[in-house]
Amino acid sequence: MNSQVYLFAVFVFFAVFALAMGLSIPVFGENRQAGKRLRQRLDKIRLETEASAAVDLIRKDRFKGLQPWEVALENSALLQGLRSNLEQAGHTMKAYQLVLLALLVGLVTAFLCFALSRVWPLALGGFLVGFYVPLLKVNSDKNKRLARIDEQLPEAVDIMRRALQAGHPFKECLHLVAEELDEPINKEFAVTFSDLSYGCDLKLALLGLLERVQSVNIMALVTSILIQRETGGNLAEILSNIGKIIRARFRFSRKVRTLSAEGRMSAWILALVPFVLFVMLYVTTPEYLPVLVESELGRKLVVAAMLAMGLGILWMRKIIRIEV
Repeated sequence: MNSQVYLFAVFVFFAVFALAMGLSIPVFGENRQAGKRLRQRLDKIRLETEASAAVDLIRKDRFKGLQPWEVALENSALLQGLRSNLEQAGHTMKAYQLVLLALLVGLVTAFLCFALSRVWPLALGGFLVGFYVPLLKVNSDKNKRLARIDEQLPEAVDIMRRALQAGHPFKECLHLVAEELDEPINKEFAVTFSDLSYGCDLKLALLGLLERVQSVNIMALVTSILIQRETGGNLAEILSNIGKIIRARFRFSRKVRTLSAEGRMSAWILALVPFVLFVMLYVTTPEYLPVLVESELGRKLVVAAMLAMGLGILWMRKIIRIEV
C-alpha cells in the first residue's frame, strides 16, 4: 500500500511540474513557421562555401583559449543546441559546463529528495527536475534577450537610416548603433563592425550577425541589405520601410498579447483551482482526503483528473497562442 501511495505521489508531482512548465512557457511569441524557415535558411547558409566562412569566424572566436578536449566537446553534435542557446542568451558559459551544472543540480536535488522521503522514484523525479532547471533558465534568458533585441531593432534601423542620409558609409552606421544604443543589441552590432574593420566581407559579417541572433526581424534586415547590395537601390529608403514594418509587427504583437491576457488568466485560474481546493480541504476537513488518496478508486479519479487537466491546458494554450 505504501509503495502505491508513493507512486501516486510521484505521478502527481510530475503532473504538477508539467502543468507549471506548460503555463510558464510564453503563450505568445515568434511565428513558428517563420522560425522554422529561419532555421532552414541558416542550415542552407552553413552548406554554402562562402557563407560557411562566417560560421567559421564565429567558431574560431568562440573557441579562443580553450583546451583541445574542450574544443572537441563544444564541437560535438550533442551539444550544438545547448551551445546555440547559450550564445543567444548572452552567457559566457560553455555547453559542457552547463551540462555538468545541470547534472550537479540534479544529483543534489535527488539526494535531498531521497534523504527526506527514502523513496527512489521520488529521488529520480527530483533528479530530472533539478537537471532541467538550469536548461530552462538558459532558454528563458535566450527568449528575453532576443525579445529585447527585437524591441531595440527599430531604433537601430532609424540610426542607420539617418546616418546613411547624412552621408556616412554603411560600416560607420553599424558603429553608430553600437555606440548609441544599450545592450544587448549594441554588442552584436559592435561585433559586426569589428568584422568589417578587420577586412571581413559585408555578406559574411551580416550572416555572422544572423548566426548569433537568430531572429526573424534580423533575418529581414540582413536579407534586405544583401539584396540591395546585389541589385542596387536606395538603402536608406529600404531601411525606412523595414523599420516601419518591424514597428507595426511589434505593435500588433503587443495588442494581441493584451487581448489574450484574459485567456491566459483563465488558464491559470482553471489550472490552480483543484490544488487550492485540495489545500482548503486539508486545512478545514482533513478526514475527507484519505478516501481520495488511499483508496483505489480515489487514486484512479485523481489520475484521470490530472490527465484531463493536461489535455485542457494543451487545448487552452492552442486557443490563446496567436501567431504573428
